[in-house]
Amino acid sequence: MVKNKFVADYQINASKKIVFHYLSTASGLEEWFADEVKINEDKNYIFNFDNEDHYARLASQRSNSHVKFEFYDPKNPDESDHAFIEFKLEENDLTQTLFLKVIDYSDSYEDDELVAIWEGMIGRLKEIIGG
Repeated sequence: MVKNKFVADYQINASKKIVFHYLSTASGLEEWFADEVKINEDKNYIFNFDNEDHYARLASQRSNSHVKFEFYDPKNPDESDHAFIEFKLEENDLTQTLFLKVIDYSDSYEDDELVAIWEGMIGRLKEIIGG
C-alpha cells in the first residue's frame, strides 16, 4: 500500500511541559489519542483504537520538544516502510505562541478524513489542557 504523509499545525495555549505530558506518556495519550495505551515488557506501546491493537516503538523523543512513534506489525518484523506519528512542539519566538505539529505517515485515510480526525483529537486535547 502507498503511504500518505499528513502534516498539520495546531495552536495550543498551554506550556510545552504540560502539552508534552499528553504526547509522550501512556496515561496522557490515553486521555485524548487512543481508547487505551499500554506499554509492554519490551517498552513498546500498544495503542488500542476501536478494540484493535496497534503496536508502536518510541522511535525518538526529546523532552518538551518532540516524540515519534513508529508503528509495526508484530507478525511481520521485516517490514521496512513503517507508518509513524510524530508530534513536534514549536514556539514562535516573536509571539511566544506554541504550535503542535502533527506528522501522520500512514496508509489508512485520505487527507480530508485525516483533517477531520486530527481536528477532533486536537480539539479533545485542547479541552483537557484548557488550551
